[in-house]
Amino acid sequence: MRRDIFQAIADPTRRAIIALIAIQAMTPNAIAEHFETTRQAVSKHLKILTECELVKPEHQGREIYYQLEIDKMKEIDKWLTQFRQIWESRFGQLDELINN
Repeated sequence: MRRDIFQAIADPTRRAIIALIAIQAMTPNAIAEHFETTRQAVSKHLKILTECELVKPEHQGREIYYQLEIDKMKEIDKWLTQFRQIWESRFGQLDELINN
């Protein structure tokens, strides 16, 4: 079963993980240090993010570093753009009403 990308980013911990590794690739242990949870819980979140192709594991020696998949993030941004345009249009209409 393929996981839905939007279900993956709906979880606040997974969004926080994405924000962390957007800055730099990190190991699961380094990621876990930023949360008050177990390393195993972080690994489950990383598994879901990997299944959705939002993050990619890269082996460097004995360590695994997780990095953000920019192309998948662009897909999310593309989907959100259509709504951003609607919101901006409505805000523009609201500005016109307020200023008249």
